[in-house]
Amino acid sequence: MITVKDTVHDHIEIDGVAAELIDTPAVQRLRHVKQLGTVQLVYPSANHTRFEHSLGVYHLASRALDHLGIAGKRAERIEAAAMLHDVGHGPFSHNLESLTHRRTGKYHDDVEELLATGAVGEVLRDRDLDPDRIARIVAGEGPYAGLVSGELDVDRMDYLVRDAYHTGVPYGTIDTERFVRELTFVDRGGDADDGSDRDGPELVLDEGNVQTAESLLLARALMNPVVYTHHVARISKAMLRRAASELLDATETTAPELRRMDDHDFLAAIRDCRATAELSRRYDERDLYKLAVWAEHDDVPERVHEADHATEVALEREIAEVAGVAREHVILDVPPEPSMRESTARVTVNGEIRRLERQSPLVSALRTAQRNQWRLGVYAPKPATDRVGRAAADVLGLDPDGLVTEVRGAMPTTLDEFE
Repeated sequence: MITVKDTVHDHIEIDGVAAELIDTPAVQRLRHVKQLGTVQLVYPSANHTRFEHSLGVYHLASRALDHLGIAGKRAERIEAAAMLHDVGHGPFSHNLESLTHRRTGKYHDDVEELLATGAVGEVLRDRDLDPDRIARIVAGEGPYAGLVSGELDVDRMDYLVRDAYHTGVPYGTIDTERFVRELTFVDRGGDADDGSDRDGPELVLDEGNVQTAESLLLARALMNPVVYTHHVARISKAMLRRAASELLDATETTAPELRRMDDHDFLAAIRDCRATAELSRRYDERDLYKLAVWAEHDDVPERVHEADHATEVALEREIAEVAGVAREHVILDVPPEPSMRESTARVTVNGEIRRLERQSPLVSALRTAQRNQWRLGVYAPKPATDRVGRAAADVLGLDPDGLVTEVRGAMPTTLDEFE
């Protein structure tokens, strides 16, 4: 058994297949992939990694399995999936995933090959565990997979409290012990309240835990604008995505190779590439692009919301041409449509299993808040922001009166307010 001292969960005891997996190269690589990507440019202490998060997910999964009375091979599969659930992440976590998916067809939870080969595959087969079956659990498929990848999974339980701790933001606090204690599996057929035909066990919160489920949803909603979608984090992530795209176009680096880099590998690669050297310098020196446009959801035309990647690139070129600046000095950042996966979590009320969104009036309010927090961004070097902003409003069809002119003023917790 291995005992690890953790900032969030205190002592984590690692045993069985997880103890054998922890020193495999695939898991150790996660020491060099930051959990929050570029958020450290806003919150300097947000340097925690996917490695420590994976230990936390394993810990909570193990606690839940003990509570649920799940043991044997089934427990081993879930514990292995918990330890391995993030090995498919590329550098800077989710940030480059849209790019690598366009070029490889794989998301971070498409880990069949990673789990079937190398040291991980050897460990799993030595323990008589099928790598493909573990990969399906990581992807949220199969019985009991909801514990690792679902609406009430231990993944989000860990990252919310861990991200809040390392940023110093007080909004992500949830009672993980209560969550683990109140989880239960139920066998259901086609009687789901959403009309779906669900077979096999489903993870739900036991009777009397609507507020427990609401706390998870509320924590996520509060963390979103001040951490996950903070404008400085979004600008720096967009700059790194642009650098990654140009790296693939200008060098022999392939998308599968990029996907297996860690943060350090990627930063070294864009420093050494002439086409990305300026973006690299700006990132290293925190000389970031600035906001030219920061527009609310309802002020953005539907054609822009629905634009695919090729259309976004064409819009960037048009904005640059109208503004009279180089194409590389315009970045268009259109986030996905707001979603709230946690709202479909299931809770037990008067013996009936219901969706949280059906039971809780808080869900509707938080959906409205999430839509109100959504922003389209157009970024450019500081000297060009006025020209680019006017051009972007014209090209994208934005109402200039609807553009956001102030960004989270009077928030002393963010370093960019002092620039």
